[in-house]
Amino acid sequence: MAFTLGGSSGGGRSRFRGSTSMSEINIVPLVDVVLVLLIIFMLTAHVMEFGLEINVPKVNRVKDTTKELPVVSLTKEGDPYLNGKTVNIHLIGQEVKQRFPGATAVYLQADKETPFDPIAQIIAELGDSQLQVNIVTQPVDETAKRR
Repeated sequence: MAFTLGGSSGGGRSRFRGSTSMSEINIVPLVDVVLVLLIIFMLTAHVMEFGLEINVPKVNRVKDTTKELPVVSLTKEGDPYLNGKTVNIHLIGQEVKQRFPGATAVYLQADKETPFDPIAQIIAELGDSQLQVNIVTQPVDETAKRR
């Protein structure tokens, strides 16, 4: 058996020379965090881009409002959505009352190419449920009109 006292054991720093701080950056945790953030952004980017393409009609007079109300949307094909989630056209009043208990009114946004029949059905169903219907429109672009 051999013991060495006070000499260098050959495997590293001696504990008698004084401690020096480690000035290296540990890259592994940094890469882990960056990869986790990348994965989170990749998963949420798809959710953020999802939306209904509804081209609402343009009118001369538009009333600005800041009320927070449920939004009923109709696509070109007449498919109804309540705040982005598909809903049965005949149960839309019940769905609004169930998802938004205090709601007394809704916004109806329909594509300008939607046939009138689904719009009339939605208005009738919401009226039967004692909900006021506010139709969403866009203002006419006056600068393009003048050219």
